[in-house]
Amino acid sequence: MKRRREPWPHDLQVLALVWLAGIPGVVASLALVWTGDFSSKVRWTLTTLVVGVFLGVGLLVRERVTRPLHALANLLAALREGDYSTRGRGARAGDALGEVLLEVNALGDTLREQRLGALEAGALLEQVMEEIDVGVLAFDAAGTLRLVNRAGEKLLGQSRSQLMGKGAGALGLADLLEGPAPRRLSRTFAEEGGPYELRRGGFRQGGLPHHLVVLADLRLALREQEREAWRRLVRVLSHEINNSLSPIQSIAESLRDLLMQEPRPSDWEDDAKSGLGIVARRSEALARFMSAYARLARLPPPVLAGVEVDGWVRRVAALETRRPVEVRAGPALVVRGDSDQLEQMLINLVRNAVDAVLTESQASQVWVSWAVLSPGAVEVWVEDEGAGLADTGNLFVPFFTTKPQGSGIGLALCRQIAEAHGGTLRLENRPEGRGCRARLKLPLEGHNATASPG
Repeated sequence: MKRRREPWPHDLQVLALVWLAGIPGVVASLALVWTGDFSSKVRWTLTTLVVGVFLGVGLLVRERVTRPLHALANLLAALREGDYSTRGRGARAGDALGEVLLEVNALGDTLREQRLGALEAGALLEQVMEEIDVGVLAFDAAGTLRLVNRAGEKLLGQSRSQLMGKGAGALGLADLLEGPAPRRLSRTFAEEGGPYELRRGGFRQGGLPHHLVVLADLRLALREQEREAWRRLVRVLSHEINNSLSPIQSIAESLRDLLMQEPRPSDWEDDAKSGLGIVARRSEALARFMSAYARLARLPPPVLAGVEVDGWVRRVAALETRRPVEVRAGPALVVRGDSDQLEQMLINLVRNAVDAVLTESQASQVWVSWAVLSPGAVEVWVEDEGAGLADTGNLFVPFFTTKPQGSGIGLALCRQIAEAHGGTLRLENRPEGRGCRARLKLPLEGHNATASPG
């Protein structure tokens, strides 16, 4: 196999080209010297001079060409090493080499600014990671811990020097790199807490893949939500129970006083019957209230199957007899849900809409429509031309109601059903005019949606 010849170095190529270009002139000069009428001494002197100038010019040209290239190589080496303070001399416009040096100097300025920006961003990111109260861990492809913040140290109960360089298995954290994410963890760490929310992502450092694990302690947030839920529930329960117990107590005291009178009034039996009737009605109302609470608390998990949106909406609209409900048909779609629960939810929404227009003129309408406004989901709108929403803060508070005979669980139950189907429910005033709009969003069949148990 024939070996490939290596090319000459650039400086030797320049020198060879200069000498090749000068050979014809040198030969002509020497020919004139040696064919002319000169003495031997003059001939050798001129020959030495011509040859010396010839060689010297070649070496000088090589130096003039290679020196700037060496200087440029040094500049680029300095930039590669991260030294952005070095500058090339002779940078000027209008000169080929000067313009190259101008660009190299500009590149150095740009790299210095980018490096400063990266350092500042890195310092900011490091400061943020140290101050946030969620544990941040980074593992390389082999599962070795490469980064941990202060919250992670506290969570694992070890210092950074003890943690860094250890494998996830040795630290008891192998489960953090496996399974779905995000998800909730109920496991314990060195620091007492939990439950935790696990989020996991990937990034590359030095061209190699890494795993970023974020652990957020949900305890404080959940406890605050729990306290707020209890406060609202106790406030509503106290209101409803007192509404029933106060008249019962008053009637009972009146009946006791009546029975203790001697002689009793002639109509005492009528008064006793009336009072006991009030006690019975208020007791029945309190029993209905507690039954409604039990119904809300024991909503069964949905039994999922395909439900055609058009048929579902039209069945519910046909059940309302107090006021016509218009169906403004959308595309033919199928959602995955529990037919009975979806019908119960839509019945409540339509009933609320009809209640809102009963006190309005006969021209006030109620209609139901649907459309695909985001990929993989359908939005069902129940709209009315009633008075609209005055208080949106308590709409979904269980047992809160503005209706004289309302139980206060309708909207709370509707939202619970929607969320159990992986959807959402919102109420808002119609921006186009008078009235309210209920926006029910549900995933379409064939798209991933996790239905949580009721």
